[in-house]
Amino acid sequence: MSEREAPPAVDPSDRPKPWAQLKFFTFQPAIFPRMLGKVSAGVKPGDWVTVYNKAGQVCGNGLYNPRAKIPLRVVRHGTDSVDESYWETALRRAVALRRGLLKLDETTDAYRLINSDGDGLSGLTIDRYGNTLLCDVMSLGIAQRLPGWLPLLHELAGTQFARVQVDHDLGSLEGIRPSVFNETNAAAPDKVKIREHGIRYEVDFAEGHKTGFFCDQRENRRMLARLTRDARVLDLCCYTSGFALNAKISGGADEVTAVDLDETAIAQAKRNANLNRTRISYVHADAFAYARQMQSNGERYDVVVCDPPKFILTREPAGAAEGRRKYEDLNTLAISLVKPGGVFVTCSCSGLLSAEAFEAAVTKAAHRLDRRLQFFERTGPGADHPVYSNAPDQRYLKVLWARVV
Repeated sequence: MSEREAPPAVDPSDRPKPWAQLKFFTFQPAIFPRMLGKVSAGVKPGDWVTVYNKAGQVCGNGLYNPRAKIPLRVVRHGTDSVDESYWETALRRAVALRRGLLKLDETTDAYRLINSDGDGLSGLTIDRYGNTLLCDVMSLGIAQRLPGWLPLLHELAGTQFARVQVDHDLGSLEGIRPSVFNETNAAAPDKVKIREHGIRYEVDFAEGHKTGFFCDQRENRRMLARLTRDARVLDLCCYTSGFALNAKISGGADEVTAVDLDETAIAQAKRNANLNRTRISYVHADAFAYARQMQSNGERYDVVVCDPPKFILTREPAGAAEGRRKYEDLNTLAISLVKPGGVFVTCSCSGLLSAEAFEAAVTKAAHRLDRRLQFFERTGPGADHPVYSNAPDQRYLKVLWARVV
Protein backbone atom coordinates (compact mmCIF):
# COMPACT_ATOMS: atom_id res chain seq x y z
CA MET A 1 0.00 0.00 0.00
CA SER A 2 1.40 3.42 -0.91
CA GLU A 3 1.66 6.17 1.70
CA ARG A 4 -1.18 8.06 0.01
CA GLU A 5 -3.52 5.11 -0.38
CA ALA A 6 -6.21 4.91 2.30
CA PRO A 7 -6.88 1.55 4.00
CA PRO A 8 -10.18 -0.14 3.14
CA ALA A 9 -13.24 0.40 5.31
CA VAL A 10 -14.21 -2.64 7.38
CA ASP A 11 -17.83 -3.48 8.06
CA PRO A 12 -18.54 -3.76 11.81
CA SER A 13 -19.68 -7.37 11.41
CA ASP A 14 -16.28 -8.30 9.91
CA ARG A 15 -14.08 -6.60 12.52
CA PRO A 16 -12.09 -8.76 14.94
CA LYS A 17 -13.25 -8.03 18.48
CA PRO A 18 -12.79 -6.04 20.59
CA TRP A 19 -12.88 -2.75 18.70
CA ALA A 20 -13.87 0.90 19.10
CA GLN A 21 -14.80 3.49 16.49
CA LEU A 22 -14.26 7.24 16.54
CA LYS A 23 -16.83 9.87 15.61
CA PHE A 24 -14.14 12.13 14.16
CA PHE A 25 -10.86 11.89 12.26
CA THR A 26 -8.16 12.64 14.84
CA PHE A 27 -4.62 11.68 15.81
CA GLN A 28 -5.11 12.70 19.43
CA PRO A 29 -4.22 9.99 21.96
CA ALA A 30 -6.93 11.00 24.46
CA ILE A 31 -10.42 10.18 23.18
CA PHE A 32 -13.12 11.76 25.35
CA PRO A 33 -16.74 10.49 25.42
CA ARG A 34 -17.99 13.02 22.86
CA MET A 35 -15.35 11.75 20.39
CA LEU A 36 -16.14 8.05 20.80
CA GLY A 37 -18.61 6.20 18.60
CA LYS A 38 -19.65 2.56 18.70
CA VAL A 39 -17.73 -0.20 20.46
CA SER A 40 -17.98 -3.94 19.95
CA ALA A 41 -20.23 -6.07 22.11
CA GLY A 42 -18.56 -7.73 25.06
CA VAL A 43 -15.64 -5.33 25.32
CA LYS A 44 -14.33 -5.21 28.91
CA PRO A 45 -12.76 -2.37 30.90
CA GLY A 46 -9.02 -2.34 30.23
CA ASP A 47 -9.23 -4.26 26.95
CA TRP A 48 -6.72 -3.78 24.13
CA VAL A 49 -8.87 -2.70 21.19
CA THR A 50 -8.45 -2.05 17.50
CA VAL A 51 -9.46 1.52 16.71
CA TYR A 52 -11.40 2.50 13.59
CA ASN A 53 -11.87 6.02 12.32
CA LYS A 54 -15.11 7.70 11.27
CA ALA A 55 -14.95 6.04 7.83
CA GLY A 56 -14.53 2.57 9.31
CA GLN A 57 -10.83 2.28 8.48
CA VAL A 58 -8.26 0.90 10.93
CA CYS A 59 -6.36 3.80 12.50
CA GLY A 60 -4.61 2.30 15.50
CA ASN A 61 -4.87 0.51 18.83
CA GLY A 62 -5.57 1.55 22.39
CA LEU A 63 -6.98 0.78 25.82
CA TYR A 64 -10.71 1.03 26.48
CA ASN A 65 -12.47 1.77 29.76
CA PRO A 66 -16.11 2.93 29.55
CA ARG A 67 -16.20 4.33 33.10
CA ALA A 68 -13.13 6.54 32.70
CA LYS A 69 -12.99 10.26 32.01
CA ILE A 70 -10.89 9.30 28.98
CA PRO A 71 -12.66 6.10 27.85
CA LEU A 72 -10.22 5.41 25.01
CA ARG A 73 -6.47 5.99 25.10
CA VAL A 74 -4.98 5.49 21.63
CA VAL A 75 -1.37 4.49 22.17
CA ARG A 76 -0.49 3.58 18.57
CA HIS A 77 -1.69 5.16 15.33
CA GLY A 78 -1.41 3.22 12.09
CA THR A 79 -3.33 1.63 9.24
CA ASP A 80 -2.90 -1.92 10.52
CA SER A 81 -3.84 -3.47 13.85
CA VAL A 82 -1.14 -4.95 16.08
CA ASP A 83 -1.27 -7.22 19.11
CA GLU A 84 -0.09 -6.56 22.65
CA SER A 85 3.53 -7.20 21.74
CA TYR A 86 3.39 -3.43 21.11
CA TRP A 87 3.91 -2.84 24.84
CA GLU A 88 7.32 -4.47 25.03
CA THR A 89 8.44 -2.53 21.95
CA ALA A 90 7.28 0.74 23.50
CA LEU A 91 8.92 0.02 26.86
CA ARG A 92 12.25 -0.89 25.26
CA ARG A 93 12.13 2.19 23.04
CA ALA A 94 11.44 4.48 26.01
CA VAL A 95 14.31 3.15 28.12
CA ALA A 96 16.69 3.18 25.15
CA LEU A 97 16.03 6.91 24.66
CA ARG A 98 17.17 7.75 28.18
CA ARG A 99 19.98 5.25 28.68
CA GLY A 100 21.20 4.87 25.09
CA LEU A 101 20.64 8.02 23.07
CA LEU A 102 20.64 10.60 25.87
CA LYS A 103 23.13 8.72 28.12
CA LEU A 104 21.56 10.20 31.23
CA ASP A 105 23.28 7.68 33.52
CA GLU A 106 26.54 9.58 32.98
CA THR A 107 25.25 12.60 34.91
CA THR A 108 22.38 11.37 37.09
CA ASP A 109 20.54 8.35 38.40
CA ALA A 110 17.22 10.22 38.56
CA TYR A 111 15.18 10.82 35.42
CA ARG A 112 11.81 10.31 33.75
CA LEU A 113 11.90 6.78 32.34
CA ILE A 114 8.36 6.68 30.89
CA ASN A 115 6.51 9.88 29.94
CA SER A 116 2.94 8.70 29.27
CA ASP A 117 1.72 9.94 25.85
CA GLY A 118 5.23 11.16 25.03
CA ASP A 119 6.37 7.53 24.90
CA GLY A 120 3.22 5.96 23.46
CA LEU A 121 2.32 4.67 26.94
CA SER A 122 -0.68 6.82 27.78
CA GLY A 123 -1.66 6.65 31.43
CA LEU A 124 1.78 5.73 32.81
CA THR A 125 4.65 7.85 34.04
CA ILE A 126 7.71 6.32 35.68
CA ASP A 127 10.56 8.18 37.32
CA ARG A 128 13.74 6.29 38.05
CA TYR A 129 15.35 7.18 41.40
CA GLY A 130 18.51 5.18 41.97
CA ASN A 131 17.48 1.55 42.30
CA THR A 132 13.75 2.33 42.54
CA LEU A 133 11.05 3.02 39.96
CA LEU A 134 8.25 5.37 41.03
CA CYS A 135 5.23 4.51 38.86
CA ASP A 136 2.26 6.86 38.57
CA VAL A 137 -0.71 4.97 37.08
CA MET A 138 -3.68 6.80 35.55
CA SER A 139 -5.32 4.06 33.46
CA LEU A 140 -7.04 0.80 34.41
CA GLY A 141 -5.56 -0.97 31.39
CA ILE A 142 -2.07 0.08 32.46
CA ALA A 143 -2.72 -1.00 36.06
CA GLN A 144 -3.79 -4.45 34.84
CA ARG A 145 -0.59 -4.91 32.83
CA LEU A 146 2.05 -3.15 34.93
CA PRO A 147 2.85 -6.09 37.26
CA GLY A 148 3.81 -8.12 34.20
CA TRP A 149 6.00 -5.32 32.86
CA LEU A 150 8.02 -4.63 36.01
CA PRO A 151 10.54 -7.50 35.59
CA LEU A 152 11.38 -6.26 32.08
CA LEU A 153 11.64 -2.67 33.29
CA HIS A 154 14.01 -3.65 36.09
CA GLU A 155 16.13 -5.56 33.59
CA LEU A 156 16.25 -2.62 31.18
CA ALA A 157 16.81 0.10 33.79
CA GLY A 158 19.07 -1.81 36.16
CA THR A 159 16.70 -1.23 39.10
CA GLN A 160 15.50 -3.49 41.92
CA PHE A 161 12.36 -1.99 43.43
CA ALA A 162 9.14 -0.30 42.36
CA ARG A 163 6.57 1.86 44.08
CA VAL A 164 3.20 2.30 42.40
CA GLN A 165 0.92 5.18 43.22
CA VAL A 166 -2.65 5.80 42.09
CA ASP A 167 -4.53 9.04 42.73
CA HIS A 168 -7.48 8.17 44.96
CA ASP A 169 -10.19 10.00 42.99
CA LEU A 170 -8.85 8.99 39.59
CA GLY A 171 -8.40 5.41 40.75
CA SER A 172 -12.00 5.24 41.91
CA LEU A 173 -13.20 6.60 38.59
CA GLU A 174 -11.04 4.22 36.56
CA GLY A 175 -11.81 1.19 38.72
CA ILE A 176 -8.21 0.64 39.81
CA ARG A 177 -7.63 -1.27 43.05
CA PRO A 178 -4.40 0.11 44.57
CA SER A 179 -4.25 -2.91 46.88
CA VAL A 180 -3.02 -4.91 43.87
CA PHE A 181 0.33 -3.16 44.34
CA ASN A 182 0.60 -3.54 48.14
CA GLU A 183 3.19 -6.29 47.97
CA THR A 184 5.27 -4.42 45.39
CA ASN A 185 5.20 -1.22 47.44
CA ALA A 186 5.98 -2.99 50.71
CA ALA A 187 9.24 -4.32 49.28
CA ALA A 188 10.42 -0.88 48.12
CA PRO A 189 12.34 1.64 50.27
CA ASP A 190 10.58 4.70 51.68
CA LYS A 191 13.54 6.93 50.86
CA VAL A 192 16.46 6.84 48.43
CA LYS A 193 19.47 9.01 47.80
CA ILE A 194 20.18 10.17 44.25
CA ARG A 195 22.80 12.19 42.42
CA GLU A 196 22.37 14.87 39.77
CA HIS A 197 25.24 16.81 38.21
CA GLY A 198 27.42 16.08 41.25
CA ILE A 199 24.81 17.12 43.83
CA ARG A 200 23.12 14.62 46.16
CA TYR A 201 19.46 14.60 47.17
CA GLU A 202 17.27 12.49 49.38
CA VAL A 203 13.93 11.55 47.83
CA ASP A 204 11.15 10.78 50.30
CA PHE A 205 8.39 8.86 48.53
CA ALA A 206 5.98 9.05 51.45
CA GLU A 207 6.22 12.78 52.16
CA GLY A 208 7.16 14.31 48.79
CA HIS A 209 4.88 15.95 46.25
CA LYS A 210 3.88 13.77 43.31
CA THR A 211 6.95 11.60 42.75
CA GLY A 212 9.00 13.26 45.49
CA PHE A 213 11.45 15.11 43.22
CA PHE A 214 11.06 17.12 40.02
CA CYS A 215 13.33 15.58 37.39
CA ASP A 216 11.91 17.93 34.76
CA GLN A 217 13.93 20.88 36.09
CA ARG A 218 17.31 19.06 35.91
CA GLU A 219 18.82 21.00 33.00
CA ASN A 220 17.34 24.29 34.25
CA ARG A 221 19.00 23.76 37.62
CA ARG A 222 22.29 23.23 35.83
CA MET A 223 21.80 26.34 33.69
CA LEU A 224 21.11 28.47 36.76
CA ALA A 225 24.50 27.52 38.19
CA ARG A 226 26.20 29.32 35.30
CA LEU A 227 24.60 32.60 36.40
CA THR A 228 25.22 32.75 40.15
CA ARG A 229 28.96 33.19 40.72
CA ASP A 230 29.42 35.44 43.82
CA ALA A 231 25.72 36.38 43.60
CA ARG A 232 23.08 36.99 46.22
CA VAL A 233 20.28 34.58 45.29
CA LEU A 234 16.63 34.25 46.32
CA ASP A 235 14.77 31.01 45.52
CA LEU A 236 11.00 31.46 45.95
CA CYS A 237 8.94 28.25 46.22
CA CYS A 238 12.14 26.27 46.60
CA TYR A 239 10.51 22.88 47.38
CA THR A 240 13.43 20.57 48.35
CA SER A 241 16.10 23.04 47.24
CA GLY A 242 17.14 21.96 43.73
CA PHE A 243 17.73 25.46 42.35
CA ALA A 244 19.20 26.74 45.62
CA LEU A 245 21.74 23.91 45.91
CA ASN A 246 22.87 24.31 42.31
CA ALA A 247 23.24 28.06 42.78
CA LYS A 248 25.41 27.57 45.86
CA ILE A 249 27.39 24.39 45.14
CA SER A 250 27.88 24.40 41.37
CA GLY A 251 27.35 28.10 40.79
CA GLY A 252 29.44 29.51 43.63
CA ALA A 253 26.80 31.94 44.90
CA ASP A 254 27.86 34.06 47.82
CA GLU A 255 24.51 33.86 49.64
CA VAL A 256 21.34 31.84 48.95
CA THR A 257 17.95 32.22 50.62
CA ALA A 258 15.31 29.56 49.88
CA VAL A 259 11.63 30.01 50.76
CA ASP A 260 8.71 27.58 50.81
CA LEU A 261 5.34 27.33 52.57
CA ASP A 262 5.54 23.54 52.87
CA GLU A 263 7.16 22.74 56.22
CA THR A 264 7.89 19.16 55.15
CA ALA A 265 9.63 20.39 52.00
CA ILE A 266 11.76 22.82 53.99
CA ALA A 267 12.78 20.01 56.34
CA GLN A 268 13.78 17.88 53.35
CA ALA A 269 15.64 20.83 51.80
CA LYS A 270 17.68 21.20 54.97
CA ARG A 271 18.57 17.49 54.88
CA ASN A 272 19.67 17.93 51.26
CA ALA A 273 21.91 20.83 52.24
CA ASN A 274 23.42 18.70 55.00
CA LEU A 275 24.00 15.84 52.55
CA ASN A 276 26.11 18.23 50.48
CA ARG A 277 27.73 19.96 53.48
CA THR A 278 26.64 23.38 52.34
CA ARG A 279 24.98 26.35 54.00
CA ILE A 280 21.73 27.84 52.71
CA SER A 281 19.31 30.11 54.57
CA TYR A 282 15.91 28.36 54.60
CA VAL A 283 12.70 30.23 55.38
CA HIS A 284 9.37 28.55 56.09
CA ALA A 285 6.95 31.16 54.75
CA ASP A 286 4.37 31.95 52.08
CA ALA A 287 6.22 33.22 49.01
CA PHE A 288 3.77 36.11 48.48
CA ALA A 289 4.04 37.29 52.10
CA TYR A 290 7.82 36.87 52.25
CA ALA A 291 8.35 38.74 48.98
CA ARG A 292 6.14 41.61 50.20
CA GLN A 293 8.15 41.80 53.42
CA MET A 294 11.46 41.86 51.54
CA GLN A 295 10.00 44.52 49.24
CA SER A 296 9.12 46.64 52.28
CA ASN A 297 12.57 46.05 53.72
CA GLY A 298 14.20 47.31 50.52
CA GLU A 299 16.00 44.02 49.89
CA ARG A 300 17.43 43.35 46.44
CA TYR A 301 19.06 40.25 44.92
CA ASP A 302 21.38 39.56 42.01
CA VAL A 303 19.34 36.50 41.00
CA VAL A 304 15.73 35.63 41.82
CA VAL A 305 14.15 32.26 40.97
CA CYS A 306 10.38 31.84 41.08
CA ASP A 307 9.09 28.27 40.70
CA PRO A 308 5.56 28.13 42.19
CA PRO A 309 3.16 25.18 42.21
CA LYS A 310 0.48 24.87 39.53
CA PHE A 311 -1.86 27.87 39.79
CA ILE A 312 -4.30 26.96 37.00
CA LEU A 313 -6.18 23.76 37.79
CA THR A 314 -9.27 24.14 35.64
CA ARG A 315 -10.46 25.31 32.23
CA GLU A 316 -13.41 26.99 33.91
CA PRO A 317 -13.04 30.73 33.08
CA ALA A 318 -13.22 32.15 36.62
CA GLY A 319 -10.76 29.60 38.02
CA ALA A 320 -8.35 30.03 35.12
CA ALA A 321 -8.48 33.82 35.46
CA GLU A 322 -7.71 33.57 39.17
CA GLY A 323 -4.69 31.40 38.38
CA ARG A 324 -3.38 33.91 35.84
CA ARG A 325 -3.75 36.70 38.42
CA LYS A 326 -1.66 34.68 40.88
CA TYR A 327 1.10 34.36 38.28
CA GLU A 328 1.00 38.09 37.63
CA ASP A 329 1.00 39.00 41.31
CA LEU A 330 3.81 36.67 42.35
CA ASN A 331 5.97 37.64 39.39
CA THR A 332 5.39 41.35 40.15
CA LEU A 333 6.65 40.82 43.69
CA ALA A 334 9.60 38.69 42.55
CA ILE A 335 10.72 41.14 39.86
CA SER A 336 10.61 44.00 42.37
CA LEU A 337 13.33 42.19 44.34
CA VAL A 338 15.80 41.94 41.43
CA LYS A 339 18.63 44.48 41.29
CA PRO A 340 18.90 46.50 38.08
CA GLY A 341 20.75 44.28 35.63
CA GLY A 342 20.05 41.21 37.76
CA VAL A 343 18.75 37.87 36.55
CA PHE A 344 15.15 36.69 36.88
CA VAL A 345 14.16 33.05 36.31
CA THR A 346 10.45 32.26 36.44
CA CYS A 347 8.55 29.02 35.88
CA SER A 348 5.05 27.74 35.28
CA CYS A 349 4.01 24.09 35.45
CA SER A 350 0.37 24.81 34.52
CA GLY A 351 -0.40 22.79 31.41
CA LEU A 352 -3.52 24.89 30.83
CA LEU A 353 -1.41 28.05 30.47
CA SER A 354 0.25 28.46 27.08
CA ALA A 355 3.84 29.64 26.73
CA GLU A 356 2.60 32.82 25.10
CA ALA A 357 0.09 33.54 27.88
CA PHE A 358 2.73 32.90 30.55
CA GLU A 359 5.19 35.27 28.91
CA ALA A 360 2.44 37.88 28.63
CA ALA A 361 1.67 37.57 32.34
CA VAL A 362 5.34 37.92 33.30
CA THR A 363 5.79 40.89 30.96
CA LYS A 364 2.71 42.56 32.45
CA ALA A 365 4.18 42.04 35.91
CA ALA A 366 7.41 43.80 34.93
CA HIS A 367 5.63 46.67 33.23
CA ARG A 368 3.52 47.25 36.33
CA LEU A 369 6.78 48.18 38.02
CA ASP A 370 7.92 50.31 35.05
CA ARG A 371 10.73 47.82 34.47
CA ARG A 372 11.68 45.89 31.35
CA LEU A 373 12.73 42.29 30.85
CA GLN A 374 15.51 41.33 28.47
CA PHE A 375 14.60 37.71 27.72
CA PHE A 376 17.64 35.68 26.78
CA GLU A 377 16.31 32.12 26.99
CA ARG A 378 13.11 30.11 27.08
CA THR A 379 13.36 26.52 28.25
CA GLY A 380 11.21 23.63 29.40
CA PRO A 381 11.73 20.14 30.78
CA GLY A 382 14.71 17.98 29.93
CA ALA A 383 14.89 15.61 26.98
CA ASP A 384 13.66 12.73 29.14
CA HIS A 385 10.21 14.37 28.98
CA PRO A 386 9.54 13.95 25.24
CA VAL A 387 6.31 15.02 23.55
CA TYR A 388 4.69 13.25 20.62
CA SER A 389 3.84 15.46 17.64
CA ASN A 390 0.14 14.54 17.96
CA ALA A 391 -0.02 15.66 21.63
CA PRO A 392 1.71 19.06 21.81
CA ASP A 393 -0.50 20.11 24.75
CA GLN A 394 1.61 17.79 26.91
CA ARG A 395 4.23 20.56 27.08
CA TYR A 396 3.49 21.88 30.55
CA LEU A 397 6.73 23.28 32.03
CA LYS A 398 7.73 26.73 30.86
CA VAL A 399 10.81 28.62 32.10
CA LEU A 400 11.69 32.20 31.19
CA TRP A 401 15.18 33.65 31.69
CA ALA A 402 15.69 37.42 31.67
CA ARG A 403 17.75 40.33 32.83
CA VAL A 404 15.71 42.96 34.63
CA VAL A 405 16.47 46.48 33.44
